[in-house]
Amino acid sequence: MTLIETVEDARRFEPRDPANVAFATQTTLSVDDTAEIVAALRARFPAIAAPHKEDICYATTNRQEAVKQVAARSDVLLVLGSANSSNSVRLAEVGRRAGAEAYLIDDAEGLDLDWLVGAAVVGVTAGASAPEVLVQGVIDRLSESFEVAVEEIDAARETVSFKLPRVLA
Repeated sequence: MTLIETVEDARRFEPRDPANVAFATQTTLSVDDTAEIVAALRARFPAIAAPHKEDICYATTNRQEAVKQVAARSDVLLVLGSANSSNSVRLAEVGRRAGAEAYLIDDAEGLDLDWLVGAAVVGVTAGASAPEVLVQGVIDRLSESFEVAVEEIDAARETVSFKLPRVLA
């Protein structure tokens, strides 16, 4: 197995058997970065075997798509989540790529109001494991200093449900 983290890695990869290559992706990578890496691998190895279904978590994909929409309309994007959360770090990266000045913060206490000087629109999002109360805390903090109008943006409706294991049902 070889870890490929960049398009350049994909271009340099020299497998033992180029006719027998497969890939799998990590579930919390940037969807766009992953697509570029997979495209580079497919260009070099047209017969490369792929997973039977999308292996990037649907919640990760949906959140990154939503962040692109929010960031495109925002001057500043605040991402709530831990710096050790791959999902949250990726959301901030995706926001920056989409044109917003993005900051990763743990909670409302991590918000520096100087970041918002001159900003007309501030987007707020959260990593998958960040509780809704943290988002509300940031909105409350913003409301103390600014006039706030909240608009929710849904990039995708998540309707996935999981069955309980038989032993728990």
